[in-house]
Amino acid sequence: MTAAIDPVLHPPARLQIAAALARVDDIEFATLREILDVSDSVLSKHLAAMADAGYVQLRKAKSEGRQRTWAAFTKAGAKAFKAHMAALQELAAAAQQAAAT
Repeated sequence: MTAAIDPVLHPPARLQIAAALARVDDIEFATLREILDVSDSVLSKHLAAMADAGYVQLRKAKSEGRQRTWAAFTKAGAKAFKAHMAALQELAAAAQQAAAT
């Protein structure tokens, strides 16, 4: 296997966050919470870990009279997600090949 699994993106919740971020310019915290079906604190913890790694940028702004948070991939985050997905695909292909023999 040539591609490496990214330990920051590997936990299931973070992989779901990354998959959502890969499809949009940015996404609101509440939307991510609904997609993942997790509490605010769980989502905050995962986003903080991704932000600490430089993969996610968090932006806070008022909208409709309330403070809201949006998350977006950084260039490094998008690149890391692409590499992580390549590693997972490589791993799956190797497993399928092993099962076929």
